[in-house]
Formats: sequence, C-alpha cells, structure tokens
Amino acid sequence: MYITRDPPDDEELEKLSSESEPAQDNPDSKPATSKKRKQPAECFLTRPEEKEESTVKVKRRRKKKISDILAKSSPKPGVPEDLQKLLNQHFGTKRSVIELEELKLPDSCFLLANDLTHSFSSYLKEICPKWAKLRKNHKEKKSLLVLIICSSALRCLELIKSMTAFKGDCKVMKLFAKHIKVQQMHMLENGVVHLGVGTPGRIKALVEQDGLSLNSLKYLILDWNWRDQKLRRMIDIPEIRKETIDLLEMGIIKLCREDSVKLGLF
Repeated sequence: MYITRDPPDDEELEKLSSESEPAQDNPDSKPATSKKRKQPAECFLTRPEEKEESTVKVKRRRKKKISDILAKSSPKPGVPEDLQKLLNQHFGTKRSVIELEELKLPDSCFLLANDLTHSFSSYLKEICPKWAKLRKNHKEKKSLLVLIICSSALRCLELIKSMTAFKGDCKVMKLFAKHIKVQQMHMLENGVVHLGVGTPGRIKALVEQDGLSLNSLKYLILDWNWRDQKLRRMIDIPEIRKETIDLLEMGIIKLCREDSVKLGLF
C-alpha cells in the first residue's frame, strides 16, 4: 500500500532551497573567530612578608626575692600565730573541718617566743629554768627531753656550740647525717640522751623506724628566725617545711594538745 503525499507548496520550496544553498558572505559582517582555549595561569607561591622584629623588648616583671622584701622592712620574729597559719595553709584543702580542729595548737602549749635579742643558751635557760633537775631524773632510753629542729647540718653544729652554757653535763646527740644513722640508732638504744639537734627529715626517719621515741619529750624548739645565705628561714624552703609539718603531725601535735610537750620558736 502506498501513501501519497501532497506536493510541497511555495513556502516549503523556498525553505528547502535556502537550507541547501551555502550561506553567502556578508561584506559587512566580521569573520567568525574560533574560540581559543584559555591557557592555565601559572601559580606562584609567595612568601609571607616578614615582619620586622620589634626593637622594643617587653619587660618581664621580676619575681621578688626574699632579700628584696627584707630590704624594705626589718625581719619580724616568729609568733605562735605564724605556725598555726602554716598548718592551716598546708592542710586547709586536704582535711575536713573536724580534722583541722584536731590539728589546732592550743595557746597554752607555746613557750615564750624569741624576740631576736636572746642567744640560744639564754633562750633555753629562760624557757626551761628547771633543766638541771629535769635532766637528772631522765632515765628512759630511745627518748629525748629537748628536741631542736634546724634546716641544715651546719646550723645544727652552730647551735650545739652555742648552747654550752646551758647543757651542762647532759648528753647531746646530732640527728642529721645519713652516713651515721646506724651509730645514731645504737646510741639511742643503749644510752640515755637528753638533748637532740637535727634536721626534720632525719628525725622523722628515726621516729618512723622506731629508733626514737617521743614519750619523754618535753620541749620542741623550732629554729624559726634564723636565715641562711639566701635569707631563707627553714619554713621558706619547701622540702624542710614539708618535713617539719609531717614530723609535727606524726604525734607532736597530739602531745601538745595533751599538754605534754611545749613548743618554742627561736
């Protein structure tokens, strides 16, 4: 079956002829330009501009030294409130209110504080007027009547030399050198010692090892006001301060609260 189609009209003939004929050049029109592919632009890494170093240096605030503070004000002798404040600062965030109350030292346990006019012998004579009778009646081994705590071995030797007028014929023991600790234990176990002078770390170790008993202790003297070459007191040295507080907590505070031991700040 064949499908017949009507012959194209005039409009369709014109359209077909215009599509088949090549386009004539138009003198007024510009020749078509082919599109050029853009070349990739080169990328260069540029160094950041170096800022000129400022010639003005920032002044750092210099930490104040103890010597600077003392230069502006004369040193004040230690008082019982200073020791109590030290204990509160150390245990304040670690203990409960009830525990802090148990660490409080009563005013009655403190001896007369040194006003920086006493020699060591004169201070000991004033706080312990019945020393001759006390040392005569002392017979217990591994124990002391008077315990003096210093910051260093050299300071211990100085105090031992300066107490000649006070000690009389009593037995004095050095409690500081680690290399003679065996000898210290032997002397305490086999003899009667009246007075001991030492550093808090060594004394603490002897108490922990059961080489030194605090049962007969009557007086504990802290070398509070003395300053070393850097003008530091024993409580200004972190290690000595901590060992002193540990020693006090090991039983001395309890004895002070029971009125068995008296505390002095020299």
